[in-house]
Amino acid sequence: MISEGPSIWSVSDGRAGNAAQVRAIVAALHAPDRWGNLAHINGNAHHAEPITLTPRAPWTWLPGTSWPFAKAALPEDQKALLTPPWPNLWIAAGRRSAPYTRYVKQQSQGKTLTIQILDPKSDLSTFDLIITPEHDSLSGPNVITTIGSPSHFSATAIAQARADFSQLAGQSSKNVIIILGGDSKTHRFTDSAADRLIAQLRALAAQGWYLRITTSRRTPESVAQKMRALAGELGGDFWATPKDGPNPYLGWLLHAQAAIVTEDSANMLCDAAWHGLPVHMAKLEGRAPKFDRLHQSLIDRGCARWFEGELESWSYEPLREADRVADIIVEKLLERFPA
Repeated sequence: MISEGPSIWSVSDGRAGNAAQVRAIVAALHAPDRWGNLAHINGNAHHAEPITLTPRAPWTWLPGTSWPFAKAALPEDQKALLTPPWPNLWIAAGRRSAPYTRYVKQQSQGKTLTIQILDPKSDLSTFDLIITPEHDSLSGPNVITTIGSPSHFSATAIAQARADFSQLAGQSSKNVIIILGGDSKTHRFTDSAADRLIAQLRALAAQGWYLRITTSRRTPESVAQKMRALAGELGGDFWATPKDGPNPYLGWLLHAQAAIVTEDSANMLCDAAWHGLPVHMAKLEGRAPKFDRLHQSLIDRGCARWFEGELESWSYEPLREADRVADIIVEKLLERFPA
């Protein structure tokens, strides 16, 4: 981690999707052209590792605005993290992290620039900036809306992936990455949904498409087993855990001509859109108005279409929302710490 520049605390409530959004924005801030503008800021409170805050009941039974003595809700080791010196920049995601965003702003006497990702479900004015997707339908003078979730892949990570998976460059010119989510509050990856998708993937393989299938933590084990068997049957690639070897996710994205992504994950959909891939959204069981708005926003932006069994080719400006957010944060930091 670069030592010069502002001190940053990256905070989440432990949920993988929330932590990923914080990482994306922090990585975008560290792009050389941005970080060079911030190098004059003397940060002496940097946390190199992400911070996970896991408050307990009965606090979690209440709205975040009603938490008395919020610090007391944390395990002792996490309480010890919330001590001065305070950072120049606090970036947190997840509703349960919001009380601590307010706490750090108060304790730092407003000197820490506080960024809250996703709707905090509390008074918006108590945060410096709120980053939330359009489909959450949140508005306010300090609210920055994004299309989907902020994704980012650094130049260093891309170069490393190209080196680590250089053998992919000479393979088929018809590569499709299949990114599978799973069960959530709004969607279910049922066996029938898996069987429907498997039939469609078999048809694509018959057309000469090379399949690279990857799962997530939420993918049901029965679905993962079916997809692993399919990849073996068709001579494709499959990755689920480190037991399958180094994680090829970025390498597969870099060498794909199209992506099929299940509809349940804004992060995964936006990862593929960051690379400008034609994103084919695969249906699961279930729906929610918020996700309907997400899907439509990606369709309207030109990133995505619904997957009906055929792969289409189209182009659009890659979706780089983390970079746009990072530019806004740089502006705010320079207002507080002029060069």
